[in-house]
Amino acid sequence: MHIEFRHLRTIKAIHEEGGLARAADRLHITQSALSHQIKGLEDQAGVELFVRRSKPMRLSAAGMRLLRLADQVLPQVEALQAEFAGLRDGKSGRLHIAIECHACFEWLFPVLEKFRKSWSDVDVDIRPGLAFDALPALLKEDVDVVISSDPEELPGVTFVPLFSYNPVFVAASNHALAAKDWIAAEDFRGETLITYPVDRARLDIFSQLLTPAKVDPAAVRQVELTAVILLLVASNRGVAVLPDWVVREVKYSSDYVTRPLTENGIERQLYAAARTEDLEKPFMQDLMKLAGQEARKLQKP
Repeated sequence: MHIEFRHLRTIKAIHEEGGLARAADRLHITQSALSHQIKGLEDQAGVELFVRRSKPMRLSAAGMRLLRLADQVLPQVEALQAEFAGLRDGKSGRLHIAIECHACFEWLFPVLEKFRKSWSDVDVDIRPGLAFDALPALLKEDVDVVISSDPEELPGVTFVPLFSYNPVFVAASNHALAAKDWIAAEDFRGETLITYPVDRARLDIFSQLLTPAKVDPAAVRQVELTAVILLLVASNRGVAVLPDWVVREVKYSSDYVTRPLTENGIERQLYAAARTEDLEKPFMQDLMKLAGQEARKLQKP
């Protein structure tokens, strides 16, 4: 038996309208075409689907079984159609974000809190991009946005600038290096460097200063939370290098100081990388707008 969606809609319409004429008007077809459709369906089933002598027209036992199927299937079909329409219109979709900037979790959450209020039908997920190769995952469509400070030339990928920042040296107020106006690579020899649990190649202090200068600290201690890093630094358990905006945002204590790296400082840029074609989606455009607005709050007054 070959049942089509139109058959289910027909059964439901006749049941609810109580007759062929009103059901045909509802379905926008002629009464003759509707009768022909019912006859063909009954021929397939080998049973009558309606008690024709009744007024209003009512379903037979077999027809009621088909109606139950219509009540189960049609809402699912309509929901799927609405979902596809939302995808076409850019009102729904998927937004899986990988973050290569460990400190950016604190900055990104306010962005997503505003985003979800306008785009409740967009499936949002955050994946720590430090645990896998985020940009290849973007190309394979495993994720949709990558937050990174290391842009690359990739076909079909656009890096949208979000904001610039300065990695700064952080030490206890009574640390010997706190008396210096700026910090050089050589100053890290003999120091315990407290960092996020990230590969060295992805940490600004190594990629921008220590590795080019071929300098290693005496030890590296990895800590997950910014608050704990600052607590350890203030207790003189080591020194750290953090984005300037992070230190401004989470100023827990006056027991530590910040100093620029090198005499001229180091400037870095944070980007949101996305597939170029996806940047046309309305919800993606709004994400970039919200990210830019939140980023501007992080800039120096």
